[in-house]
Amino acid sequence: MKKITIIGSGFAGLTAVRTLRKQHQACEITLISPKAELVYMPSLIWVPSGAATKKDIIIPLDNFFKRMQVVHIASEVTGLDNQGRSVITPIGTYENDVLIIASGGQFIKKLPGIEHAITPCEGLEAAEAIRDRVAAMNGGNIAVGFSGNPKEPSAMRGGPMFEFLFGLDTQLRAEGRRDQFKLTFFTPAAKPGARLGEKAVKGLLAEMKKRNITTHLGHKIQKFEADKVITEEGEFAADLILFMPGMTGNAWFDNTKLERSEGGLLKANKFCEVAGVNKVFVAGDSGSFPGPEWMPKQAHIADLQAEAAAKNAIEVLNEKTPSHTFKIELMCIVDSNNKGMYVSRTMTGGRMLPNCRLLHVAKKIFGWWYLRQYK
Repeated sequence: MKKITIIGSGFAGLTAVRTLRKQHQACEITLISPKAELVYMPSLIWVPSGAATKKDIIIPLDNFFKRMQVVHIASEVTGLDNQGRSVITPIGTYENDVLIIASGGQFIKKLPGIEHAITPCEGLEAAEAIRDRVAAMNGGNIAVGFSGNPKEPSAMRGGPMFEFLFGLDTQLRAEGRRDQFKLTFFTPAAKPGARLGEKAVKGLLAEMKKRNITTHLGHKIQKFEADKVITEEGEFAADLILFMPGMTGNAWFDNTKLERSEGGLLKANKFCEVAGVNKVFVAGDSGSFPGPEWMPKQAHIADLQAEAAAKNAIEVLNEKTPSHTFKIELMCIVDSNNKGMYVSRTMTGGRMLPNCRLLHVAKKIFGWWYLRQYK
């Protein structure tokens, strides 16, 4: 029986599993990831206020793997050999006929003093650290910001930072403490959220103004200190810094011969095939795909890419030419703990719906609906 190996148990990796089984392809599926669990990143924004806890974020996958007849290898990947046919881990080498890489990316942590900042999307521990730090503060300055990978425009995850920013404002108001805090939003970009579209930029900035959030935009970040953020055009106080750096490829990519983009991700074509090798596909944050600069790094497009990659994996197993591409679109609800702003963008245009409670509820319901397939 043919063997398909998937690296990663995030959104892309799990969607690849579901797609393979829906196609009724007779194949052995091996999935390699450190733990048999999904970290549901979209709900991290609710951890600081206590609206989400570990049970909402960490989803055990043992039952899902059993239903899907997946062999899970609890390990990290350290490299590839034999043109991708061999996946190397500290506990053994695993062979495949087709490989799907969905191992995500890593944050670029080169800024001096970045140890003073919390990177929220690193996982549950980071979100809990924000919760605990805010709870312990009697007032002060909170700075929330993000940057990108200048060599890979799409390798940016700024959306959650708007949500942490607005969510903290909502939380502090609910606690009756907002007047004791100064919130500052910062980014090197002059127009934060530009990838969401011009309407979204105006909407986000208007929301910040409405909430009395200070902005520091368009200035390159130089370094962080324990109590301040320093940019090329000045500095501002920060007792707590939440910062999302740009993204690049996993460290283990260095131990392969896979072609990389200038920004360090795996260079892929529209069929999600990794350049320079056969029968190796990529989906999600690990890949650099052809498309517009605004093409996002988010769960929704990772799912779309993974579906295409899995269908193409089956085609190459059956000695056919890959034919499946993925739709390029951005779709998200920028949540603020009690309301949400809907933003979408496609190759033909975009749409934005202003803040309302219904969209906050919709985001909660979608999370429940999405996760039930893995429980």
